[in-house]
Amino acid sequence: MYEISQREYESRRERVRKELERRDLDVLVLFSPLRVFYLTGYHLLSTERPVAMIFPVDGEPIFYVPKLEEEHLKYRVPWVRKLYTYFDYPGVEHPMKQFLKIFEEEKLSEKRIGADSNGYLGKYGYKGPTLSEVIGRKVSLVPDIIDEMRLVKSEGEIELLKESAKWCTLALRYLQEYSLPGTSETEACLLASVDASSAVIRALGPATFAWVPPAKAYFRGQVGEFSYYPHMMYNNVTIKKGDVLIGEASAYVGGYSAELERTMIVGEPSEDQRKHFKIMMKAREEALKEYKPGNPCCAPNKAAFKVFREEGVLDMVFHRTGHGIGLEGHEPPWIEDGDTTELKPGMVFSCEPGLYVPRLGGFRHSDTVIITEDGADVITNYPTEVEELIIR
Repeated sequence: MYEISQREYESRRERVRKELERRDLDVLVLFSPLRVFYLTGYHLLSTERPVAMIFPVDGEPIFYVPKLEEEHLKYRVPWVRKLYTYFDYPGVEHPMKQFLKIFEEEKLSEKRIGADSNGYLGKYGYKGPTLSEVIGRKVSLVPDIIDEMRLVKSEGEIELLKESAKWCTLALRYLQEYSLPGTSETEACLLASVDASSAVIRALGPATFAWVPPAKAYFRGQVGEFSYYPHMMYNNVTIKKGDVLIGEASAYVGGYSAELERTMIVGEPSEDQRKHFKIMMKAREEALKEYKPGNPCCAPNKAAFKVFREEGVLDMVFHRTGHGIGLEGHEPPWIEDGDTTELKPGMVFSCEPGLYVPRLGGFRHSDTVIITEDGADVITNYPTEVEELIIR
């Protein structure tokens, strides 16, 4: 199965237990669904309804969920033995006030408590008391306990990312094939995503994707002159000859997705398009040389920006060179001048120096890079040269 093993989840929980002991904490309270998922494999639809996991250093994990999540939790985490529920939010009695009863019943009220946040962060208009207000004293905020564990990926995580990279390649290939002049952005993206997802399901089975469709390929509005905007939104424009396109692909396998992006050009590239494509490629090449153990995270960014500075195009650069990749599409550390975190084997990043030219478009490739013992492994395998990315 393409998923994190139960043995690895148990190992993660044991690491948390040891870290709590090291910090003289008796209990860790997790409100973040992503951090709960990292320790258990249980992923839920995060809403205004509070959810929490209580992790005693010398006891079993305790879960607190709304009634509508009770059976789902039992299905995903069959080993759970301590489960408390409330009916719904906001309730006659607020769910966070009911939360206090768990601490009293489990005799945790006087324990030394750490938490990843001071209460449920929520969304959709959620309002509620903080954890400190509920238990009547301060708690230690320690989100870094799990976040630091996530910086270096395990062998299991890396295998899932490598499998994902294969399907990202297929999805982007479909997108390039469907993006013909006269085709709408929406049509090309939907056709590519359906074909790629169907292929993944046939190959891996239906149960390997955690919580999203298995594969997607899309432009997210980065079509023609709109590719100038790095984070454009869908426009549903019609693709035409002369357009610069920035295609992206993702493929979730066991909760993890690689990142793959390519700049494509519809029809024969103009001299100006070739010029800026070449500069982007040079910056990418120099940045990739700096993804190696022992270097600081800022090194690839400095290498890319050195190229942009020498080429006189710094005013066309709108973002850093990369970011961490794992359970989240963007996560620490950051490939940026302000991050001096040491690159270590097992860390995973994007490499995506970009160049954005008004009225012409954007030029950006993105690849997923794993730091190894002696360098780096680019796991996204897709053509990079302009001649291979022309849509005719």
